[in-house]
Amino acid sequence: MSETKQRRKMLRQLLLSGRGGSTQTQLVEALAERGLPTTQSTVSRDLKLLGAHRGVGDDGGLVYRLEPAGRTSFPASMVVSVEHNETLVVVRTRVGRAPAVGIELDGLRHLDILGTIAGDDTVIVIPRSISRVGELANAIAQLAKLQ
Repeated sequence: MSETKQRRKMLRQLLLSGRGGSTQTQLVEALAERGLPTTQSTVSRDLKLLGAHRGVGDDGGLVYRLEPAGRTSFPASMVVSVEHNETLVVVRTRVGRAPAVGIELDGLRHLDILGTIAGDDTVIVIPRSISRVGELANAIAQLAKLQ
């Protein structure tokens, strides 16, 4: 097996096991410890090719990972409430968790989400169309198991 294939296989195993780390530097170090020295730029390319993303780990922090088929990673336990007005959806989270929730919402690639802005405990979700803001708020509330 080529070095590239070995590295990607090991990287995939690290990501699926949840031991990937929260930075590309940590991934480089983990690969080096396993006899596969590489660079951050190579890991960055590999992550993109593997479809990896930063998401919420078991401890609530951000980690690089791949999702096994059929598994969702939305951090429902971090969401406190979902409200909306005529133009925006506001998602309130536990303190310090809004960035992780915002990343997961962006990662959903939901057709009704144009983008998100996350503070410390609040995520503002910008809908693609204000005509569907209510449906979007309901969809997020269902993901968060609030409905």
